Amino acid sequence: MSELTVLRAADYPRMPWKNGGGSTEEITRDAGEGLDGFGWRLSIADIGESGGFSRFDGYQRVISVLQGAGMHLNVDEVRSRALLPFDAFAFKGESVVSCTLIDGPIRDFNLIYAADRYSARVQWLEVGGRFYSSAQTLLIFSADQQVRVELGNTPHEQLSRYDCLQLTGNRGLLDLAVTGRCCVIELSTV
Repeated sequence: MSELTVLRAADYPRMPWKNGGGSTEEITRDAGEGLDGFGWRLSIADIGESGGFSRFDGYQRVISVLQGAGMHLNVDEVRSRALLPFDAFAFKGESVVSCTLIDGPIRDFNLIYAADRYSARVQWLEVGGRFYSSAQTLLIFSADQQVRVELGNTPHEQLSRYDCLQLTGNRGLLDLAVTGRCCVIELSTV
């Protein structure tokens, strides 16, 4: 049976980075505690200066800039394109990664998942739209002041900035309509 939860940004716990260089607001995860034992994890991090990223061996990472001018990543000594707001970029968790901020601090949005256990799809919607999903876990992250989410014939949900709607245990085809800028994350076991 599926379970629908609305996670509010004001309630996200803050935890230290694995490398000790800063902190992260953890939005949600599938299991585990601290920085171990999860199959997937969604978070927001504030990056105040250029520097190194934590390693997550055995995981895939997808990162997007939420606020600020953007950044370049150096992944295993290869410089990325300029990562601007709402532009997703994927890399391996065991890579040696550092960032160079383009023009001051940024806030970013991260999905970290174990690719041997989960498949993941991440897409940013500019103004929303209608789509279908058969993912076992669906996460809709609001990047606007207000995002409206409709799931089939159920009453709509209203999300404020950085709130997240989480649907777990899905076993069918979902009909969704979203109004506003948001990120849709689809996760299923492999």
